Amino acid sequence: MVVASPNPVRNEKILAIDLPMIDLSADRSEVGKLIVRACEEYGFFKVINHGVPEGVIAEMEQESVNFFEKPLAEKQRAGPANPFGYGCKNIGFNGDMGEVEFLLLHTNPLSIAQRSKSISNDPSKFGSAMNNYIRAVRELACEILDLMAEGLWVRDPSYFSKMIRDVENDSFFRINHYPSCCNNNTTRVGFGEHSDPQILTILRSNDVGGLQISPDHGVWIPVAPDPAAFCVNVGDVLQAMTNGRFVSVRHRALSDSSQSRMSMAYFGAPALQARVSAPPEMVTTNRPSLYRPFTWAEYKATAYSLSLGDNRLDLFINCKDDDHKKLLD
Repeated sequence: MVVASPNPVRNEKILAIDLPMIDLSADRSEVGKLIVRACEEYGFFKVINHGVPEGVIAEMEQESVNFFEKPLAEKQRAGPANPFGYGCKNIGFNGDMGEVEFLLLHTNPLSIAQRSKSISNDPSKFGSAMNNYIRAVRELACEILDLMAEGLWVRDPSYFSKMIRDVENDSFFRINHYPSCCNNNTTRVGFGEHSDPQILTILRSNDVGGLQISPDHGVWIPVAPDPAAFCVNVGDVLQAMTNGRFVSVRHRALSDSSQSRMSMAYFGAPALQARVSAPPEMVTTNRPSLYRPFTWAEYKATAYSLSLGDNRLDLFINCKDDDHKKLLD
């Protein structure tokens, strides 16, 4: 049943809809079909039986809690986020603000080792926890991308995943902490409306809600936290690589006044000079190429130059707006 209710932030419509929950241990061909359908309809889905060890998750979560429990002055030694490091309230470089503090790190092990020195009193322990976690969720992301390719009947099943398996990949890891505050019954915007520019995001949060997705303008669906599942969402690059079949859905995080929320997100991205284009199977006479080819470096520079809520992918449209909208409908 779908129930509409006012949004406490801006009187927007809230729909109570359960996102697709996909069991990765089920029949492979069926899983591929379910993932494709979820990416077309919502751009978001959850996965269980994902293969990421609970011990690896627990260790990374504990290291994250340890960091955010530090006094502000100690946390600031890991910043400012330019772009990597510790940040608080300021999101990006263009004036976006939110009720959040965060760590943003490149997934390169050498970068993590260097950053760990200013993040933890035990850098080797923190670095080990992070590398183990990133290795596990990257494998999960690659498996999901391979299943997507199979579900789309792409001849090369590694067409998407090989971009984040590349040793020069530009993937990021972000830990967000949304502190509670003393104002009861207050809902604040922790991280504003946006889409993720990368290929795929693998997200996990503690057992506190706040994530919302917007499959339609002005409509928001709260995503209930689930300790047994990972949330997966399509990024802008994957929308371009599927020629608009998959949707990079806008989403946001609201902050609860009574409980703190923490989330950990792996953003799988190509190498900077990787060329982003749809495979031949995604381009037909009836559905010509929607986006011009671009490199991740070019798209990343565009993303960094704009505000959080701007439509970056529209700048790479390869045909007239009316034709583009008609093809996406």
